Amino acid sequence: MKVIMVMYDSLNRRMLSPYGCDWVHTPNFARLAHRAVTFDTSYVCSMPCMPARRDFHTGRPNFLHRSWGPLEPWDDSVPAMLRAAGVHTHIVTDHQHYWEEGAGGNYLSKYGSHEMIRGQEGDPWRPLLEDPGPSPRAIRRNTLADAWTGRDRANRTWIGGEADMPQAQVFAAGLDFIERHADADNWFLQIETFDPHEPFFTLPEHRERYAALYQKCRDALWDWPAYAEVSEPPEEVALMRANYAALTSVCDDQLGKLLDLMDARGMWKDTMLVVWTDHGFLLGEHGCWAKCWMPFYEEVARTPFFVWDPRRGKAGERRRAVVQPSIDLGPTLLDAFGVAPTKDMTGQSLRSVLEDDAPVRDTAIFGIFGGQVNITDGRYVYMRASAHEDNQPLHQHTLMPAHMREAFGVEEFEGAELGEPFSFTKGVRPLRIPSPREWSFKENNACRRNLLFDLDQDPGQTRPLDDPGVERRFVEALRTEMEAVDAPRGQFVRLGLTE
Repeated sequence: MKVIMVMYDSLNRRMLSPYGCDWVHTPNFARLAHRAVTFDTSYVCSMPCMPARRDFHTGRPNFLHRSWGPLEPWDDSVPAMLRAAGVHTHIVTDHQHYWEEGAGGNYLSKYGSHEMIRGQEGDPWRPLLEDPGPSPRAIRRNTLADAWTGRDRANRTWIGGEADMPQAQVFAAGLDFIERHADADNWFLQIETFDPHEPFFTLPEHRERYAALYQKCRDALWDWPAYAEVSEPPEEVALMRANYAALTSVCDDQLGKLLDLMDARGMWKDTMLVVWTDHGFLLGEHGCWAKCWMPFYEEVARTPFFVWDPRRGKAGERRRAVVQPSIDLGPTLLDAFGVAPTKDMTGQSLRSVLEDDAPVRDTAIFGIFGGQVNITDGRYVYMRASAHEDNQPLHQHTLMPAHMREAFGVEEFEGAELGEPFSFTKGVRPLRIPSPREWSFKENNACRRNLLFDLDQDPGQTRPLDDPGVERRFVEALRTEMEAVDAPRGQFVRLGLTE
């Protein structure tokens, strides 16, 4: 067996033609849908970037126990398990969070080999001895003088053409691996790009496809939205959406090169192909930019997902069963190589869903540490908020105390103690570290209350449903799901689920 897994960051399903978009140029995603199974009810689990990747490695939700961070000592890593079983695992990525002090410290080492492409977003790649300064046409966040945006401006100065763009380099390296090893067997290749994550940086020739959308802001450089409410005029909202569309089309172009190679080398007969993303992105819908600080509306939570499995032979078909790629792909890949999942994995192999849409779960939970905990059955989405104004009790359970970009500060260990083991920590007692309310992303008022949506009647999630009977059903389902993953008891208290 050979498996190629393509992973994007912040890819919005509503911008892809297989999911009904008619204005973004994505012919290769349409071509992929013709060659694979397209999943219509695919949801996130742990949010955002690195929590989703920890889910993938461990095959279980992690957002109830801790925030963004490295793999824990007790974590089962799917790439490491495959490597131990004799499968060569290789990742090529430009996702710079993998090489930050806090978040990614020990992910890449789980693969048999890894290749890193530099230069995305605020990757500290090029020196900042002299900040190149914002473009004279830049507006809003693109004009900020902080280190993060300064690094981004420095990195962009090293991009002279499409071949220099990090995503293009990622796919080139991935295709090189395939060319070298297409005739070999027993390997797993992860081609992972940070795109189309913000900033939505593209070249003029990429934006030309959407020239008509740039008319009112032709001279403005603004491709990096803030995590905030939309306050910009309509022409600037259109500008940002056009920039995202242009970058999505770049993703489509690179995907097309992979599909071309699989055609040329006749790989469809013996190579599994998986294409997915960690989450979506809000581009002005619900009056919001970005993700994480607002409720996880469908634009963020419901994701594009495609699988070609040569053993099943299902192509050009769609599936409605509720799936969660971030926790289900690990067991699915293990199954593909004949490796048994561990007892701690709660994700499910998608073999039966690929075969005939037989469901692997009734409901799926998803969320971010310290935020609303959400549950869906594919029709309803219930968002459970904290029952307490101070969002307590909330604790990090970890032996790898690190945030996104640095280790925990000494002061954060005040009140820390050794907690009791969880069912999946293999008898190890984790640190139990109090987490202040401010740990979670800034909240808006919608995050402070419980919300219920009927997606059949209200697919845009503009009218919260008042139905006590349905809500009671999902409260019980949420409690059951949380118990199944051995959620901390403090989470039940925080969410008012103890009675």
